[in-house]
Amino acid sequence: MNHSIIIKELTNKREWLEAFPVMQQLRTHLDEDSFLEIVEEAVAKEDYRLAAVFENDQIVAVTGFMPMITLYNGRAIWVCDLVTDANVRSKGHGRALLSYVENWSREHGYEAVSLSSGLQRVNAHRFYEEKMEYDKTSYVFLKRL
Repeated sequence: MNHSIIIKELTNKREWLEAFPVMQQLRTHLDEDSFLEIVEEAVAKEDYRLAAVFENDQIVAVTGFMPMITLYNGRAIWVCDLVTDANVRSKGHGRALLSYVENWSREHGYEAVSLSSGLQRVNAHRFYEEKMEYDKTSYVFLKRL
């Protein structure tokens, strides 16, 4: 079986829409229109980027990330979204995608990669800490307005 895996940045509306079914597994509150609207604004205003793992020309994992400059992290990349299709988890796609973000960050002069993960996502936390060597450094608080 010809088994090809590539990672590439998604740069246009057609590619973003192709990523939506996988992203929706993480961002279940979004429909296609709200997803596109937010991505377009985030790309324009926040330098948000989407990248995906393609396995045999199918998107199987997606990440969204963007630069953040803060006093506590300096120049860092914030991973907003990271999701692997539920049908193909634990095959290394998440690791490959997060490594892609880390390499992109280094190449573009960023000092750190940071992310938050929902309290209920115990397997994700184990992945970040044990497989990817991230430190748990804070709690993220949210107040909806």
